[in-house]
Amino acid sequence: MALGAAPGAPAAPDPAGGSPAQLLTELQRLHRELGEATETYQATARTLAERRARNKRLGTGLAKARIALAEGRDAAGQLARRQYQGIVEVSPTLRLLLAADAQGALDQEHVLRRAARDRVATVERLTAAERRASGLAREARAALDEEQVLAARQHAQHRAAREKLDEVTALVSSLSPDQLAEVDGLEAERGEEARRNLVAAGGLSSASAVPTRRGERAVRFAVDQIGKPYVWGAEGPDSYDCSGLTQRAWGSAGTEVPRTSQEQWAELDRVPLRELRPGDLVVYFPKATHVALYLGDGLVVHAPRPGADVKVSPVAANPVLGAVRPDPDGPPVPEYEPPAL
Repeated sequence: MALGAAPGAPAAPDPAGGSPAQLLTELQRLHRELGEATETYQATARTLAERRARNKRLGTGLAKARIALAEGRDAAGQLARRQYQGIVEVSPTLRLLLAADAQGALDQEHVLRRAARDRVATVERLTAAERRASGLAREARAALDEEQVLAARQHAQHRAAREKLDEVTALVSSLSPDQLAEVDGLEAERGEEARRNLVAAGGLSSASAVPTRRGERAVRFAVDQIGKPYVWGAEGPDSYDCSGLTQRAWGSAGTEVPRTSQEQWAELDRVPLRELRPGDLVVYFPKATHVALYLGDGLVVHAPRPGADVKVSPVAANPVLGAVRPDPDGPPVPEYEPPAL
């Protein structure tokens, strides 16, 4: 009996005792849930990083505003001290009548008017500095509160993603090599059947397309990674997760793409499956939680899931959501020879 189970409660089913079809279904479910948890965590992590960078800029701005405020208060204090010491202005008309030198009085009046304008400007600068420092202080406090909330949320989401990862790892570890081979074989068989159905329905072209120059480089990079293990959150060079592989492949070709499969799906140009060319990214599951790089001839290279290595699979080995193109305006290569697999 499992620790903590109620007396007489039925034992939990053993996934490792299921058929290859049941095991594949369970693996795909867990992998999809892991992808969703990972995407949620990574989205919060990116938002938190952006907030921290913004908070740093706010802190710098607030420090400068406080320096300006201190300087304004110092200037205002000097004005107050001069007034307290009895520097009182006489009426300009009276000063002109009493002056022995009328021109000198006029010159003095010009200087005094300029001094008055300087005093007004000093007060205005002080008022503006006070408003800016006060506003930045409020904004910085609110931003810090938001950062703390995001940090707590990220911590909880990281824990949830790790729990899902542990579930996938535990299931894979419980399977024998023969069971894993059966599951992989069934996955490839189903993917090939789905590919043929796509071609027959006109949803996937059976003709070989030509990549762009950067697409060709991305394909060759991805193929060179075949055999390297899937590791959650990895971006190479020794291991990858699914979007880490596609991002690095296109980065090696000189095109930056977003880090996660959901961002790649949301931000890159969509392309119909029937127009796929090598280098395009194929995105899977309803929430865009898996991604692979198209090789041509109905095949993709991808980092499939924990316990598996980077490999080639039929394009429809998982439920296809759609495809995106990192270089929609790239010219095709004049001659293309697919890499040896």
